[in-house]
Amino acid sequence: MGISINTNIAASRASHFLASNHANLQKSLDRLSSGRRITEPADDAGGLAVAMKLNHSIQGLSGASKNIGNAISFLQVQDGILASAGDIVSRMGELQSMSSDVMKNTTDIDNYEAEFNDLRNQLYNMSKSQFNGVNLFGDWYDNAGTQNTTGLDFANNDNTGRAHANASLNVIISEDGTTNVTIHKSLLGSALVVEPDGTIAGGGSNMATANQTAAATEANGQTIAGLAKAAADDDRELDSAGANVFTAAAFTQALENIATLRATNGGQVKRLQYAQADVDSKISNMTAAHGRIMDVDIATESANLAKQQILVQASAAMTAQANTANDVALMLLR
Repeated sequence: MGISINTNIAASRASHFLASNHANLQKSLDRLSSGRRITEPADDAGGLAVAMKLNHSIQGLSGASKNIGNAISFLQVQDGILASAGDIVSRMGELQSMSSDVMKNTTDIDNYEAEFNDLRNQLYNMSKSQFNGVNLFGDWYDNAGTQNTTGLDFANNDNTGRAHANASLNVIISEDGTTNVTIHKSLLGSALVVEPDGTIAGGGSNMATANQTAAATEANGQTIAGLAKAAADDDRELDSAGANVFTAAAFTQALENIATLRATNGGQVKRLQYAQADVDSKISNMTAAHGRIMDVDIATESANLAKQQILVQASAAMTAQANTANDVALMLLR
């Protein structure tokens, strides 16, 4: 090749390699500093598209996991109240038993009656409990405050008779919102609608009718049939001389009803726990897939950084050498 002054081919090529190596070094620094293999779409356009869709699914599943957690909390609070209601019913049965003791005088029975009626009022208040503004129990009111007229057929041990009651909640358990699990507002009030002799008010398949009556009296501000009452009073319902005396069978039946509700609650919680485990597993696996696309391999990229640093230094040195190579032309002109 001839020696020329206007065109320095060696310097031009060395400068090109220097610019290329410097760009590669900068890319390696970007990846290591960000922790991402893809720092701009040009790095891997297809991979970036897949990663964005995976990230969207992960976010949706994270929301579903939170929904399930809230539903589990709802049911746990519900069960806590049901457990307390069971304790109250047991205490009421104990009061009934003690009031029948022939050694008790009228004053003693009055004291039992006072506690008994206070407990009836407490049961009523518990049936109106809410979780973040949502009714825990769906006997007489839905979330808008209107009447429900369908209850639970405890006589047939059937806890699915909810077709006309707003007693169900749908919990979304998928990222696209198409899959859900139904949980129920427990029908505590219905469990307490028992006759003094222990039979279910309305009788068997007529439980819905009994709850229609309960809803109507509740709407009119009157007392509710059964063990729950809207307000404490002085009715004598343990005293054998009373007009509407509760027997031990009434408390046994009410406790069985509450036990059925707690069993239903437990089954729903267990299903939600399995659903949450499934969702969390999907989140973990999708996060791993997203990481394989987007995250940089630190070991590999560190080696690449060292390589690019050496190439930049070498290409810079060769560019300097190439710039001085044409000095030989001055020797020829002297």
